[in-house]
Amino acid sequence: MTTLVVGGAGYIGSHVVRLLIERGEEVVVVDDLSTGFAERTRGADLVTLDVTRPDASEKIAFHLRASGADSVIHFAAHKQVGESVQRPEMYWHDNIGGLANVLSACENAGVRDVVFSSSAAVYGVPDVDLVTEELAPSPINPYGETKFVGEWMLADAERAHDMRTVALRYFNVAGAGWPELADTQVMNLVPIVLEALARGAAPIVFGDDYDTPDGTCIRDYVHVVDLAEAHIAALDYLRGDERPHRVFNVGTGTGSSVLEVLDAISRATGEQITPEIGPRRAGDPARLVCSNERIRETLGWKSTKTLDDIVASAVAARRGTPAGS
Repeated sequence: MTTLVVGGAGYIGSHVVRLLIERGEEVVVVDDLSTGFAERTRGADLVTLDVTRPDASEKIAFHLRASGADSVIHFAAHKQVGESVQRPEMYWHDNIGGLANVLSACENAGVRDVVFSSSAAVYGVPDVDLVTEELAPSPINPYGETKFVGEWMLADAERAHDMRTVALRYFNVAGAGWPELADTQVMNLVPIVLEALARGAAPIVFGDDYDTPDGTCIRDYVHVVDLAEAHIAALDYLRGDERPHRVFNVGTGTGSSVLEVLDAISRATGEQITPEIGPRRAGDPARLVCSNERIRETLGWKSTKTLDDIVASAVAARRGTPAGS
């Protein structure tokens, strides 16, 4: 079997590519390398292409036919919440336009199975202990809006072209499966803290007066390898006959506070961490933790790695050594 991975040179995509190759599948990576790295696609065929270009659909369809691909995993998108607020036109043009080109190429080449990288950002600021897929999405920024509209587009493609699609709504992704596949973009809590420590600076905690046990925000952190395994499970699900759901949360079902993450980083690095307490950020919910019951029962997937595993792998990757060394 052959899978075309759009955005497969990036952080999450490269982990999925590695696992696909390890299980003996042929892989074609389509990536413009704006944030990804060609060396992360070793073992796959790399096509350097910006999928938002007007001629991208025709080129993607060509590579789908030439490779004999039977499935697509789509990662390529801008993903910074703050940037999406400042540059909404770019997010709508690229995130939605790129997906439209990929879906058009699939229809043209007769490829039916598509796994879409969605996000917990579609839920906005839910006031519940556990977020289930039945909760009505209510995104509060252009990034989350483009992900939710992307899910609509997949549903429309299913109806129009008899496609089979799955959208995976990620919660907080961190860690590394291999040092060379580390998260190089300092946008999420774990790499932000590690970057601050490397500069000798105090990490900033945005608010310590939330209605949580230690006053800091609680999030659901999932190891990137667990997330990559969820994509493999989703592919296998699409290739089967029974497909009762097309949207799945991907998370551990357990929350960790910002201070608990800092404690885990302290254990992994051996450094004492004294954070600076800053004001709350607008739009930050006190708690955002998912129910993963649907994906466990339907895809047979569950997370296997703990917060300490996540942080230890991120620290090891920053040092360029395998986790546990």
